[in-house]
Amino acid sequence: QVQLVESGGGLVQAGGSLRLSCAASGTITTNRMGWYRQAPGKSRELVAVITRGSNTNYADSVKVRFIVSRDNAKNTVYLQMNNLKPEDTAVYYCYADLFVGGSPYWGQGTQVTVSA
Repeated sequence: QVQLVESGGGLVQAGGSLRLSCAASGTITTNRMGWYRQAPGKSRELVAVITRGSNTNYADSVKVRFIVSRDNAKNTVYLQMNNLKPEDTAVYYCYADLFVGGSPYWGQGTQVTVSA
């Protein structure tokens, strides 16, 4: 069983920055890792994902402002969020899978709140 432990959420003013971290437990080799988010009343949506080989994919709404990275040795993925906007307010969930088409694993979620 893969466990994902997130940290780094919080409250920030618009224009500010936050960095999220997510570590996968166990002696596993993750394939893709990344972040999704869910705002109140909305569906969960992709924010950014990164493959083991560092190929990345971003939602259009966060391109340029957010940077996803990972440390394969630590099985950890990061999300640097810059120039945050109130519409970025959501619960952010860490994501991982072990191979293409494999079952997804989710973290418990961390709240990010951006005040105007």
